[in-house]
Amino acid sequence: MSYPPQQYTAEAPAVSATLRSGDAPVDLTIGARSKVSYLATGETTNGMFGLYRWDLQAVPPPDSLPGGHFHRTMAESFYILSGTVALGDGEKWVDASPGDYLYVPPGGIHSFANTSGEPASMLILFAPGGPREAYFEELADITAKGRELTHDEWVELWARHDQYEATITTG
Repeated sequence: MSYPPQQYTAEAPAVSATLRSGDAPVDLTIGARSKVSYLATGETTNGMFGLYRWDLQAVPPPDSLPGGHFHRTMAESFYILSGTVALGDGEKWVDASPGDYLYVPPGGIHSFANTSGEPASMLILFAPGGPREAYFEELADITAKGRELTHDEWVELWARHDQYEATITTG
């Protein structure tokens, strides 16, 4: 393995870092279940990655685990900061706790849910960085308006955002 091609070739270094304060407001709320902070978007990183803090609220656990999905254009990683998050890795569900990390390469089945009924928080990293904010914002809008989508409408929405249905074994 070697380093990728140089992206910065100027002789002098640049003052170009950005800082997001830890007390910055949440960027998006999706219903009663999720608050999302856009730490670094695909746009702000020139497509290199997208990094999001996902706070899962303390709501009654869902009756069932969500379906799995996969992405064709990007890898996704999860790092648990606090609480317990159920992570599906394609073969099974595990209750992940602080410090646990899941890497999912393109094509890898995965999903997540807060089934604990207690608050939880995690970082989600997409690489390369696609425009995931549009997907998150569409989910928030659907939830806020109480819209009920048909399965075909969900499939179309997911496909527009590089997300494809898959099954996670319940082992």
